[in-house]
Amino acid sequence: MLENLPFVKHIESGQFFLIAGPCVVEDEKLCFQVGELIAGVCDELRIPYIFKASYRKANRSRADSFTGIGDLAALDILRKVRNQLKIPVITDIHTPDEAAIAAEYVDILQIPAFLSRQTDLLIAAAETGKYVNIKKGQFMAPASMRFAAEKVAGHGNTNILLTDRGTMFGYQDLIVDFRGIIEMQKNGYPVILDITHSLQQPNQSSGVSGGFPAMIETLARAGIAAGVDGIFLETHPDPSDARSDGANMLDLSSIEGLLQKLILLRDAVNKMKIK
Repeated sequence: MLENLPFVKHIESGQFFLIAGPCVVEDEKLCFQVGELIAGVCDELRIPYIFKASYRKANRSRADSFTGIGDLAALDILRKVRNQLKIPVITDIHTPDEAAIAAEYVDILQIPAFLSRQTDLLIAAAETGKYVNIKKGQFMAPASMRFAAEKVAGHGNTNILLTDRGTMFGYQDLIVDFRGIIEMQKNGYPVILDITHSLQQPNQSSGVSGGFPAMIETLARAGIAAGVDGIFLETHPDPSDARSDGANMLDLSSIEGLLQKLILLRDAVNKMKIK
């Protein structure tokens, strides 16, 4: 199922992989700054790494929010990161016609949480033959992700990843039910915990989401202890200056220390498993 990307052996050995990058492609310099640093850290720590950035942000609260630098310009930057750093790249798609276009530039197509029940979008992603990462809708039960996965698998593509990014709790908060990780793993596909999006505070009166970045390490440790196959982090060298999701991002300078702790924790968890 996952033989063409480097994280399969880590899943089989009980380790985890990392998806990380800026929320959106702001410019080429930022993408390479983030990608190069994390790739170097992950190479040293032997963690498979997938670079993430959205080439366009279609889901925005306010009409004047930053959406991107232009689709083809952003996709071209993602392809440069992929080819020059020799790492897999993932990006969001929003409509069925975007699937084939984005597939020319990246390794994994991501289905945003709000679109996780869009049948035409899932089918279009499946038909590219690319890996498809389906984010669990904030409104969905973990068990319901089975049906989203079946839409992709039913069109001949079993290269599927499932991602939990929290569940709505009231109007302006999210919670992570760690039972959902185990529930989604029953489908036979790797399950990822999107840590930073799970710490968002959406629906703020300002039209800009808030967040709890101080809780990133806590949530990451809980996810690793619960047995997630991969973790997802949005990161930026200056989160306060990020064009999207800065309120819940991890500062780029903190990522190495966090990953070192998570490796130690996963090793301890693996030693506790009953053989």
